Amino acid sequence: MKHISPRAERGFSLVELIVVIVLIGIVGGIFAMQVLPAIRAYLVVGQRAALTGQADTALRRIVADVRRAVPNSLRVAGNQCLELVPSSDGGRYRSDQDYSTATPAGAFLDDGPGLKTVFDVLTQPVRLPTSGDRIVIGNQNPNDVHGGDNVGTVNSAAVSTTPGIAAYSIALAPPGLRAPDGYTGARFMVVPRNEQTVAYVCNINAGTLRRITYPSLSPAPRCAAGGSTALVASGVTACNFVFTANQGATQQSGFVQLQLTLTGKGESVPLTLGAHVDNTP
Repeated sequence: MKHISPRAERGFSLVELIVVIVLIGIVGGIFAMQVLPAIRAYLVVGQRAALTGQADTALRRIVADVRRAVPNSLRVAGNQCLELVPSSDGGRYRSDQDYSTATPAGAFLDDGPGLKTVFDVLTQPVRLPTSGDRIVIGNQNPNDVHGGDNVGTVNSAAVSTTPGIAAYSIALAPPGLRAPDGYTGARFMVVPRNEQTVAYVCNINAGTLRRITYPSLSPAPRCAAGGSTALVASGVTACNFVFTANQGATQQSGFVQLQLTLTGKGESVPLTLGAHVDNTP
C-alpha cells in the first residue's frame, strides 16, 4: 500500500487564496477600465440613434400632412404651432357644358354669377366624397380656406350614368359654390369631414409634440386642446416651425423648415427637416 505524506495532502493556504483573489480583482479592474468606456459609448450611440429615429419619424409625419394639404392653407402661429387644411382627394371639375352633342350637356362650375349646387367631375376619384366633406376651389391664401371662402359642403356624390360626359357628380349643400373670379384651373380638393383642420403643437413645458385635428374650419389659429389629440413625440426640449410662402413670382413653391430637439437619458439630439410646399391652386 502506497503511503501518502501529510505534506502531499495539504491544500491552499488562506494567504494563497487571498493573493489569488487580489490578483483576480486587479485583473478584473484593469479589464473593466478598458471595456467600460466602450460599453458606455455603445449605449450613448444607441440612445442618440433612438432619439434621432423618433425625431425623424415625427418630422416626416408633419411633412406627409404638408404634402397633402390644400394649396395655400399652411400657416404658423408663433414658432411652435403649424396648421393646415388636409385633403383626401381631388380632381378636375367641368368648367363648361359639353358641346360635342347637339344638345349641350353636363353640370358645370364657372366664375359667372350665381352659385351652383351640382357639378360634374371629369376625373376618377380615390373614393367618392361623402356627406359633410368639404370642397375647396382655387384657394389663394390661408385666410380664405380657413375662413370658409370658396368652400362648399358635400351633400352627396354619385357615379355618372353617362361616362362619356363625366366620371361622377357632386351635389352640394345650399347655398352652393362658384369658381373664384378669374380662376381657370378647374381643380378642386376634397377635405375630409372629420379632419378639416390639422395642427401640430409643441409644448416645451410638457415636453410633447402633438397632432390635433378639428372637424371644422376656423379663421383664427386654435393651436390648443379642443380637438382630437395624438402624441407624435415626447422628450421635446426645443421646437421651431418656419414657413415661407414665397409670394409673387415664386408663389407656387413655398418652403417649410421644421426643427425639433429631443432629449432623453442624458442625451440630446437636434434635427432639422425642410420640405417644398406646392401652392398651385
